[in-house]
Amino acid sequence: MIYDLICIGSGPATLGCVFNYLSKKQGKILVIEKDSISSGGLRNDCKINCTFPVGFPETFWNKIEADKYLSITKSFFEKYDIKIKTKGNLDKYIQKANRLDVELLDIEQSHLGTDGGIKFIKTLTNELISKDVEINYNETFLDYNNCKDGIHVITTNDEYITNKLFIAPGRHGFETVKDILHRHNINSKDNFIDIGVRVETTHDNYKIVDDYYDPKFLFKKYKTRTFCTNSGNARVVQEKYDNFYTVNGHAYSSETKPNGMVNFAILKSVKFTEPLASGHDFAKMLANMFMLAGGGHPIYQRVEDIRLHKRSTVEREKNFDFEPTLKSSIPGDITLCMPSKFFNSIWATLKSLDIIVPGVMNPSTILYAPEIKFYSQTPEFINDNFELEENVFGCGDGFGTSRGITAAWASGIRASMKILEE
Repeated sequence: MIYDLICIGSGPATLGCVFNYLSKKQGKILVIEKDSISSGGLRNDCKINCTFPVGFPETFWNKIEADKYLSITKSFFEKYDIKIKTKGNLDKYIQKANRLDVELLDIEQSHLGTDGGIKFIKTLTNELISKDVEINYNETFLDYNNCKDGIHVITTNDEYITNKLFIAPGRHGFETVKDILHRHNINSKDNFIDIGVRVETTHDNYKIVDDYYDPKFLFKKYKTRTFCTNSGNARVVQEKYDNFYTVNGHAYSSETKPNGMVNFAILKSVKFTEPLASGHDFAKMLANMFMLAGGGHPIYQRVEDIRLHKRSTVEREKNFDFEPTLKSSIPGDITLCMPSKFFNSIWATLKSLDIIVPGVMNPSTILYAPEIKFYSQTPEFINDNFELEENVFGCGDGFGTSRGITAAWASGIRASMKILEE
């Protein structure tokens, strides 16, 4: 059997590609997913940002292109009754931010929560199955060969032949992307990284979330930004990679009972120049340093302890107002592992944020580390539809075409436009 299209990964980039493909024509499609459920941002918190430039790397997108594909993406989501959250009472925050040369972006957002995201995934995958799309779970993609009779796709389970191959392994697939590009001699750049911390505090210390669910602050002076705010029933979580953990945050839907907590990331973006070989390798080295310092676990440190230049300890925990929601994390000293260029910018960012939203630097506030976003691999595509070589496409956060759900979905749609051509 020869498939019309095989997709690697089942996250938002693949879903955008496949649903747009099926809206134009029928075809024999196979989706290969290494996990037991569809993965990606739809499963973890499912926060949807629908305004450029959030999630759209300027290397591959301008506002006109992004808005074109965002319109298609938003129209699709609206069919499933996904509503944009309202915002209000932001003037006081905007005025303070402007005085500090900080920008508060006005973003259209929706939030399904982790529980709502899982339900949404099941709805979408059931719809694909009803359209005769095959989905193979617990199967790992290994490689492909572009042959005369089609593209041979090799997995841990089998070998398939397809006319078009779409690869979208997401952030967790950064090693897969790196291997693919190396084996197939596709030029790429790997010199950009996002490293930071996950901040956790009480709702009373960050009340802006009452007016703006996921406030996006850009701190131009420090080249930092807030990212992925969670409130309501919010938790800090750890994400496992091959031999280390990073931290992240998520929240359940508004249908669940609030726990009175808020968490968000502060990320520092750095673009390296020569002679750095790999931004990914640099970030992995930092992550492994944190694992060594934390005995194999993420580290957290309280704001009061950072001010006093002390490491956080189990003994000192009785002095603070709330317990960390990430129970596996270890109190310690995050400045021991994080380079000063990153930490000094993050600490200055937090102090500026405390002027805009007073209370966020409460002595009990926690900084967890490391929070790292692995989406820096940027290939040299042969066209604007993210084609790596003839009939092989690479999309989503893993290939650097997006940094979030909607941009990944839009990337999939953009690639599908070329895939649909005979």
